Amino acid sequence: MSNKEFYIHETSIVEEPMQIGKGTKIWHFSHLMPNVTIGNDCVIGQNVFIGKGVKTGNNVKIENNVSVFEGIVLEDDVFCGPSCVFTNVINPRSHVSRKHEFKQTLVKRGASIGANATIVCGNTIGKYSLIGAGAVVTKDVPDYAMVYGNPSAIKSWVCDCGVKLEFIDGKIAVCSECSKKYTKNKSKVERDV
Repeated sequence: MSNKEFYIHETSIVEEPMQIGKGTKIWHFSHLMPNVTIGNDCVIGQNVFIGKGVKTGNNVKIENNVSVFEGIVLEDDVFCGPSCVFTNVINPRSHVSRKHEFKQTLVKRGASIGANATIVCGNTIGKYSLIGAGAVVTKDVPDYAMVYGNPSAIKSWVCDCGVKLEFIDGKIAVCSECSKKYTKNKSKVERDV
């Protein structure tokens, strides 16, 4: 199914009601549950599942084999790498219904999640942060943080454009790629406006 405003591959299932933004593309074998809102210019890769009521911002890229469950919010410009994993219940059991215990996960603007990373529910992924491939995120990730490992830990800091920042005297950084300036105060980084 497609129209002039968006494209849905014929093998995908898109349940109504649904809101799909202009320029969005939904590729092979994906399944979008009812009451999903997809922003403008998004790319939903092959074999993606999007749960009931999920909302994405604009320019979101969800690569192949990702399940975005109910309770997950993806803001503008978020990148979800191939086969990354989101959870929505802390202590799942097949014989105990815990749908009333879904925990929200917020992925803020511009964050990137690497291939095969796992995001445990109930956490916030900070804006423009970078989650390394295979990381297991068990707690909130600050804005601009680069985290990886199991469990993930802050290894460095990155610019809006994704380039690693080098802090002078541990406090000030200027991106070598785009010249944006950042200030670091303890475990918090902010872009200078």
